[in-house]
Amino acid sequence: MTENSIATGRDVGAGGSESTLKGRTGPGAPAETRGKTTIADGVVAKIAGMAAREVPGVHKLGGGMARALGAMRERVPGTGSGVTQGVKVEVGESQAAVDLDVVVEYGVSIVDVAGDVRTSVITAVERMTGLEVVEVNIAIDDVHLPDEEEESDELEGRVR
Repeated sequence: MTENSIATGRDVGAGGSESTLKGRTGPGAPAETRGKTTIADGVVAKIAGMAAREVPGVHKLGGGMARALGAMRERVPGTGSGVTQGVKVEVGESQAAVDLDVVVEYGVSIVDVAGDVRTSVITAVERMTGLEVVEVNIAIDDVHLPDEEEESDELEGRVR
């Protein structure tokens, strides 16, 4: 029998890497450890994106151009909600690293929000995947002012 381990494989069709959780084998092994579980990078990115968005003081994720493209992509039916916008992950054998592009609300402490985002992302990813999160890098790209119009309104055009 072998201990639980995590190995990385490549999903050639999708072009992304995945994390594979392998359980112990043999007749004496508990049923929940028999077989393997594969976790795609996109799954880790979605978990991290949702956890970051739940933190008070986070307005949006993504840099300026990424947000503009995301707003246009959301208008196309069937393209999804862009949960992974502003999120990049690297998944290894037993560890993951997360990079986030964040826009914060005006008036909040950026240091406090960044700390809360790190805590939220690490907790969610480690609890849901079993991977160890070795780092969460946060780039504050902008501060959302209360009187700013949403960028999606700007993309609609000048005439209403």
